[in-house]
Amino acid sequence: MELDVVSLSRLQFAMTALYHFLFVPLTLGLSVLVAIMESVYVMTDRPIWRQMTKFWGTLFGINFVLGVATGLTMEFQFGMNWSYYSHYVGDIFGAPLAIEGLMAFFLEATFVGLFFFGWDKLSKVGHLVTAWMVAIGSNLSALWILIANGWMQNPVGAVFNPETMRMEVESFFEVLFNEVAQAKFVHTVSAGYVTASIFVLGVSAFYMLRNRHIDLAKRSMTVAASFGLASALSVIVLGDESGYTATTHQQMKLAAIEGMWETEEAPAPFNLIGVPDQEARETRYTVQVPWILGLIATRSLTEEVPGINDLVAEAEERIRDGLIAYDALVQIRALGRGAEVPDALRAQFDEHGGDLGYAYLLRPYVDDPRDATDAQIEQAAWDTVPMVGPLFWSFRIMVGLGFFFLILTAYFFWKTSFTRFRIPRYALWVAFLSIPLPWVAAELGWFVAEYGRQPWIIEGVLPTAIAVSELGITDLLITLAGFVALYSALFVVEVWLMVKYVRKGPYLDQEAVDAFAQARADVFHLPYGGGDRPTTGAPAE
Repeated sequence: MELDVVSLSRLQFAMTALYHFLFVPLTLGLSVLVAIMESVYVMTDRPIWRQMTKFWGTLFGINFVLGVATGLTMEFQFGMNWSYYSHYVGDIFGAPLAIEGLMAFFLEATFVGLFFFGWDKLSKVGHLVTAWMVAIGSNLSALWILIANGWMQNPVGAVFNPETMRMEVESFFEVLFNEVAQAKFVHTVSAGYVTASIFVLGVSAFYMLRNRHIDLAKRSMTVAASFGLASALSVIVLGDESGYTATTHQQMKLAAIEGMWETEEAPAPFNLIGVPDQEARETRYTVQVPWILGLIATRSLTEEVPGINDLVAEAEERIRDGLIAYDALVQIRALGRGAEVPDALRAQFDEHGGDLGYAYLLRPYVDDPRDATDAQIEQAAWDTVPMVGPLFWSFRIMVGLGFFFLILTAYFFWKTSFTRFRIPRYALWVAFLSIPLPWVAAELGWFVAEYGRQPWIIEGVLPTAIAVSELGITDLLITLAGFVALYSALFVVEVWLMVKYVRKGPYLDQEAVDAFAQARADVFHLPYGGGDRPTTGAPAE
């Protein structure tokens, strides 16, 4: 990567986003799992389920706080590092983020406080409502953020105003129900559910290996295996839906993920493995599965999936078409704001304005895109191809892990539901050692989604290279180092706290103590008046 403002700005945002997303999936999934556990507690009135809710809720709280701390700075970066982007699309992009802050985040934050401090102040049903409101708030936050991100991938419901040089909302309904955003939302939250399920499954397996907190571990494992199996199936199905939407809206990303340089006859095969060579513009040593890509990408046996070379040729045509729009834009701007635009000039811009963003791809090579040479136009067309190798392998590792999670949760669902927990120790070790893997899959998924649409910050509309603020390299290096140091420290704190409370384990609260004492009194025919506790702070074995 070159040491320039664009590359450093991209690196800074990528680092903060990837750090932040270490916390998001677990928050999404644990919020729902905790609400499920408290629902069982309210329905059964068994103290073990209250204890489970408190224990896993504590781990959720640690993760939630650090997720908020790492997420706040990201929104400020749109103004600090990406000011032209914010100016260009602020009318559309800012609305979902504002709604997320006003509706979802404050909802979530308010009920988080009630969840942790309202156990002795709210009724059982009232506290259960707070648990579900935390879960709903967490998922609503994800919804609005992914609506904003989905619009960047598929900018619908907006038009470019040549007089203001900004994108403006034409249909907020289309922005909200953008098919890319909807597919990304359900896929992302399902991945979060898988992350939490594997986390709970792994920690429960750890307790069973240590022969500690067995009652809690077995129940937690049962919930996690069931919820995780459904979520893993959802991730795979909705990942397929994301591939289908990419065929329509992000064909270059799909071709790069597949390492497919030439357009294949329908139905296209899926490259199971291979060695992409960007310089030679080919993928060597491929092992192909017939028809699979065509079925996933087009839902048919007759439609073609275009290859990289054909898409580059199409991009070159769109660049030349965009130059016509750019020329009309320059003339409109020269008339002055508020001046009447001749009908012929307006018609010229309206006809070719959809490709204006492609003309902007020439800005790194020439100040006025109209002065670009044929060689520069060809180079700009090839800039629409992201790095194929990293995308190719990131996607395959992510998909492989997805199927592994499906197998793992299905195995434990069978063992917990039909074999009375006859689980071999090696399987428990596999579950425990699998705890980090959902984070690997989630981070790779975001890498594929965001790196795969380069060089666009808004697909087909605004190139990343012209969206940055006018910052100095020194400023970016200093802030990048500061972010990395701060976020690394927060990550260490997160891991330390999580390990500390997992090792400490769940502790009996007063309700569980009273239930224990009452059961003991019933068994030994002893009088019991409440408040009789076994051992203060004794762990629930």
